Amino acid sequence: MKRLVEFSLDEGGSVLVEVDELSAGPVVRGSGGGRSTLVEKADKTFEDASAAVMPATRSLIARLRSVEDAPDEVQVGFGVQLSAQSGAFIASVAAEANFTVSMTWRRRGAGG
Repeated sequence: MKRLVEFSLDEGGSVLVEVDELSAGPVVRGSGGGRSTLVEKADKTFEDASAAVMPATRSLIARLRSVEDAPDEVQVGFGVQLSAQSGAFIASVAAEANFTVSMTWRRRGAGG
């Protein structure tokens, strides 16, 4: 079942995120277009929740840039899921995480 989770922002305000989970967090009832909507308050701010995936991202990019013939550009894409209680984690379609990596090398002239 999908639910809306409200994450507070460090700079004020909040963001609503649709999540695929049933959790036992506090639920606030709101109205939207005449229909009742369940919105769950997250235990963490959005920044705290999303910070969990940053070390893995930095580590992967550092590893890719450390190869002997390092690329000029590195792009890493992956799915992130947010949970009201556990924050962000790298999404998985099956038993393994999915990363899309793109690296670019530019040809340099004979002068370097």
